[in-house]
Amino acid sequence: MMLRTHRHLSRRVLVGAAGALAALTAVTLTGCGAGGGTSASGDDSITVLVEAGGHGELQPIADQFEKDTGTSVEFVELPYDGLYNRLNSEFGSGSLSFDVAALDAIWLPTFAEALTPLDDMFTDDVKSDLFPSLVSEAQVDGSFVGMPAWTNSEILYYRTDLFEDPTQQANFKAQYGYDLAPPTTWEQYADIAKFFTQDTNGDGQVDLYGTDVKGAVETEWLATLSQTGETNMVVGDDGTVSLGDADSLKALDFYTSLLPYAPSGAAQLDWAGSQNLFNQGQLAMMRFWAHAYKQIPADSAVSGNVGVTTMIGGPGGVAGVPGAWYLSVPSGTPKQEKALEFVQYAYDHNDLSVDTDLGLASRISVLEKYESEPGFENYKPLVDTLNAEATIPRPANPKWQEIVDSALIPMIQKAVVPGADNQKLLDDAKAQVEDIIGG
Repeated sequence: MMLRTHRHLSRRVLVGAAGALAALTAVTLTGCGAGGGTSASGDDSITVLVEAGGHGELQPIADQFEKDTGTSVEFVELPYDGLYNRLNSEFGSGSLSFDVAALDAIWLPTFAEALTPLDDMFTDDVKSDLFPSLVSEAQVDGSFVGMPAWTNSEILYYRTDLFEDPTQQANFKAQYGYDLAPPTTWEQYADIAKFFTQDTNGDGQVDLYGTDVKGAVETEWLATLSQTGETNMVVGDDGTVSLGDADSLKALDFYTSLLPYAPSGAAQLDWAGSQNLFNQGQLAMMRFWAHAYKQIPADSAVSGNVGVTTMIGGPGGVAGVPGAWYLSVPSGTPKQEKALEFVQYAYDHNDLSVDTDLGLASRISVLEKYESEPGFENYKPLVDTLNAEATIPRPANPKWQEIVDSALIPMIQKAVVPGADNQKLLDDAKAQVEDIIGG
């Protein structure tokens, strides 16, 4: 289950268009028999295409929808890359097997022309109950093409047993001159990461690290970029590429400055690897997606000793990267009315998603309703991070996935190698992004 829920967080290299059909034939579909080649038959059913990790978020809504409306919901469940290729293939051919699709935010600009506008759903009341970044992401070329189903962001995880230990507290204050507490700034984060990089068993080898550094994913560095105050995340609305400027260098320098306080192998560390390191007790702190709070195994080394708080802030303040998924209706489905009804129903009953494996929702009112309840301690940090002024969505650029895979992740992986020239890496990545956009 852990791997499945991370597929929608990873930005995997997608299968090329030439190989899409071949890749699709190899995919094993679950939740809907063989997946079928046409949408669910009959007027009393609809088919929803969904990524494997997000199926659980929608199942309680689908169950209640069937009870209330008599319309059943059949899910076609695919891995992250398989879902993209399925969408790309079917939208390209015009032969659809689904009536609703759950789309990663970064895919909305790519498929916008094939989606039914949802403008009538985005009333003032609806928009006021969604984070501004989600409202912005949902709109492409003046039309709303997706309704947020759930959202996410990185927040700060820390070991309460370490932070509350009197000896650790005394030693930290003696070294740094201020009280040990969950960090809120870059400077505090670096101090604490350095402090907790320790040899705890006295064998001469470090066995506890203050933090991790993820080289195989781009989102955490993008959050760091926003924390500088950068208002254009790599690509501006006018196509201007900001890589190589002072803020991008500041972000990459801070990101890589944490390497001495992190386990080796940063270039290959992804979300799943980071989560395992923390759950095994090897990290004192971790910046990670909010959903992982509910997924800490009861028998893990840190169970019962994990605190969560708002994402750290840099010179520009606190910032995370919204990780939202949207429900969209293809304009080609003949079941427009039923599909739109389900999308509206999912928004109206968003609270049904909180008691699921990921335990995420999209509406501010739902998150705030549960944020004081036991077991939902991750909700307030999530709300605060998503409401932070410096938190901005990823660019609404149809080539964003290619930019991530071809330029950003390779840049970060090279940057976490000792001796890297961060300015040159940023300049080279800028040239790559400009070529992608202009190509």
